[in-house]
Amino acid sequence: MENQHKLSDWLPTTRREMKIRAWEDLDVIIFSGDAYVDHAAFGPAALGRILESYGLRVAIVPQPNVNDNLQDFEKLGTPNLFFAVTSGAMDSMVSNYTANKRRREKDAYTPNGEWGFRPDYATAVYSRILKEKFPEVPVIIGGIEASLRRVTHYDYWSDSLKPNILTDSKADLLVYGMGEQPLREIVTLLRKGVPFTSLKTIKQTAYLQSSDEDLPKNKQWEDKEINSHEACLKNKKTFASNFKTIEQESNKIHGRRILQRVGKKVLVINPVFPTMTEKEIDASYDLPFTRLPHPKYEKRGAIPAYEMIKFSINTHRGCFGGCSFCTISAHQGKFIASRSQKSILKEVQTVSEMSDFKGYLSDVGGPSANMYQMKGKVQSICDNCVAPSCISPVICHNLDTSHKPMTELYQAIDKNPKIKKSFIGSGIRYDMLVPEFNKNAPAKELEDYTEEVLTNHVSGRLKVAPEHTSDPVLKLMRKPSFTYFHEFKKTFDKINLRKKLNLQLIPYFISNHPESQLEDMANLAAETKDMGFKLEQVQGFTPTPMTVATVIYYSGYHPYTLKKAYVPKSKKEKEEQHRFFFWYKKENQNWIRNTLQKVGRNDLIEKLLQPERRGKHKPDRKKGNSVSNKGGYKSVLKNKRTGATRK
Repeated sequence: MENQHKLSDWLPTTRREMKIRAWEDLDVIIFSGDAYVDHAAFGPAALGRILESYGLRVAIVPQPNVNDNLQDFEKLGTPNLFFAVTSGAMDSMVSNYTANKRRREKDAYTPNGEWGFRPDYATAVYSRILKEKFPEVPVIIGGIEASLRRVTHYDYWSDSLKPNILTDSKADLLVYGMGEQPLREIVTLLRKGVPFTSLKTIKQTAYLQSSDEDLPKNKQWEDKEINSHEACLKNKKTFASNFKTIEQESNKIHGRRILQRVGKKVLVINPVFPTMTEKEIDASYDLPFTRLPHPKYEKRGAIPAYEMIKFSINTHRGCFGGCSFCTISAHQGKFIASRSQKSILKEVQTVSEMSDFKGYLSDVGGPSANMYQMKGKVQSICDNCVAPSCISPVICHNLDTSHKPMTELYQAIDKNPKIKKSFIGSGIRYDMLVPEFNKNAPAKELEDYTEEVLTNHVSGRLKVAPEHTSDPVLKLMRKPSFTYFHEFKKTFDKINLRKKLNLQLIPYFISNHPESQLEDMANLAAETKDMGFKLEQVQGFTPTPMTVATVIYYSGYHPYTLKKAYVPKSKKEKEEQHRFFFWYKKENQNWIRNTLQKVGRNDLIEKLLQPERRGKHKPDRKKGNSVSNKGGYKSVLKNKRTGATRK
């Protein structure tokens, strides 16, 4: 398939490529912090193809150099309509730094994984340069960095409260969330002759205007003003109280327009679009992508992020989990937009025809793999819902949690004669496969799905994310009790044994999360040890904009209750919490003994430091993760802080 393409099949990135298409000028120029991969999973390419479908002449400037004479920003000239700017598929600070604020050695969205091609705060940096060089040309910012920084937000890397990104970037308009719908409306209005300065009532956009200027009228919208940026700077609790409004309005079917004063201006955030229909999302994925990196990178090396998704299929968007540490619903929304089976199978066929395809799809899924085709049973109930999660603290009675469409989709994909195996590499919500938790779906259907996944779509290991074992921490995370992980493991072990699969169950956990205390980490270590796990790769909590957990991390208050919450913030606290994961390392054992003696938890000392039971699996050193035993040992640990007993 690669050999069939010519240079003009990609959107142009240089004047030479414009001439190949006989273009003298451009309508839109996109600046991106990522290398250019012409694939639906890469936002700049997807939006470029949408603009192209409207007959516009579109070019992409990937990873422009900001350390020279800035010629990359001028080389393609002045666009007729606007510049579009994005940091790429990730927030540039998450891309550039670890949770410990150390600069990463690799950038997955750059050829050969090289770092240094994406500046810190890339969206604002690119936009300011363009506004300085082309002050009369509109600049639209979008993508995840712009989306999650659209209001006053805490920036972990500078340890400061920053205003909305429009203020920092000097951009004219911000598109938040997945950008297809607002972008289509922007283009439609501009082509009708509507001036850019009049684009004030497009859903899912934000802009700044003078505080003495009248707001554009829309009879269908209600307004909600939140605390000003200056008020947030003065009081952390005031800042925290804003987030409840922001999260609820962003996840409503019919949200209110949000207003926030910043200096002498007002930030205006228009409500979200309705969830994309099947026809709309199919149209986005059916655009003429080459599915390949631009040929300019051939001599520079592979792009790691592309290699990871090269043979994968995205089936849906959105996530109704609402986890307090996760940004998916803040960007993609909590309502699921699913592709049709026809569109998915068409893409599978396209992938199967790629010249280096060996018959294995690396992933078929979405943000949470097992949410495909799930939605409210009665739409009017969803229309009036303000809950940030559809499954926390319990699964909503109105949510259709049938796993049958997914089982049928997997089976349809595997009928393609060119597909040897299709893997589910995306995260699976294991709790939705536990009948005691998911009472909306027949137990047999849930087990059938689990068996289908374990038997046909897993390569040796199934990764799931219970995240913690402490009920108070899990409640704040909007995750279910760890008891359901025990129940899921029973099903896993039963199928594993019956089908002789010899699979490993890999649980992921987070340390240093708000509300997690040292004793909770000791309980987590003891409970997972008792189940037969040795944890070798764990995630430290990283505060990213637009999450409940980040608001708590900065302010110390839960935005929904405005009650204080414990936050492990010091380097010492974080290192100590992390250390409990590695109870089996000799260098940690004296520290564990002394630490637990101080809090009177001799029971945990015995559980953590006693010799391991014979027959338990050793950790998989090659992969760097823990594996489970087949026996499914039960654990009974009492947490003194909560009085809760988990079995």
